[in-house]
Amino acid sequence: MATAPRPDLPLLYKALVPLNAQQHARWRSRTTDKATWLAKQNVVPLTIEEFVLAQRHFPIIFSSGDKPVPLALMGLNDGVNVFVGEDGSISEPAYVPAYARRYPFMLAKLSAEHSDLSLCFDPTTDLVGEFAEGQPLFENDNPTTSCKATLSFCEQFEVAGQKTESFVAELQKHGLLMDGESSIRPEGEGRPFVYRGFQMVDEAKLRELPGELVGEWNRNGLLPLVYMHLASLQLVRDIFARQMQLGKGRAPAVAA
Repeated sequence: MATAPRPDLPLLYKALVPLNAQQHARWRSRTTDKATWLAKQNVVPLTIEEFVLAQRHFPIIFSSGDKPVPLALMGLNDGVNVFVGEDGSISEPAYVPAYARRYPFMLAKLSAEHSDLSLCFDPTTDLVGEFAEGQPLFENDNPTTSCKATLSFCEQFEVAGQKTESFVAELQKHGLLMDGESSIRPEGEGRPFVYRGFQMVDEAKLRELPGELVGEWNRNGLLPLVYMHLASLQLVRDIFARQMQLGKGRAPAVAA
């Protein structure tokens, strides 16, 4: 159902180029109401600061692998996003994760030898370039207010990302993540649709946590995040129903 972002290049990005006043002095960035980069993306990374809003719209799951990340589940099958049309139009008021809103920009290391992050962008996008319209990125070789705002947003995202990594590490430390499975049997169907390939919190192990740790998690805000994740899993059926309405379901899988 879900996979972690590619290790060699961040999810959604086809390439990365550092933004600089020498090469991009006359470039501009423009906005759009069509998120074409999400049209075929069924999962999008989330930070814990987004759980409150995200849980209202879609299930929050964790990617498979040794370094799981929280994901907004926007479709049950690869290439299916029930919230974003093929032209990139977003259906009804739906929360768009910050990971997707920062595109085509992001902070990245220019080399393995340096720890500093630089503002980069995906050069394959049509949202940044030498256009007549849009917001200038530089003025007199200095970043414009618009460019600084973009940098600030990306910096805030990085901070939220670090907090999210700490949250996931805490879940792993106590062995709370397990392989997930969702089985849906629509009325009239002989076999269920079974979805796997993601991780979720093990409720049985959660109930066994020491009271002192539970109290600590409640005080520092980690416990509410866990319950938001678990509650949001009820929305898997809503995503399934949306896919069926769009004719993007697939033949039922046999439960193992």
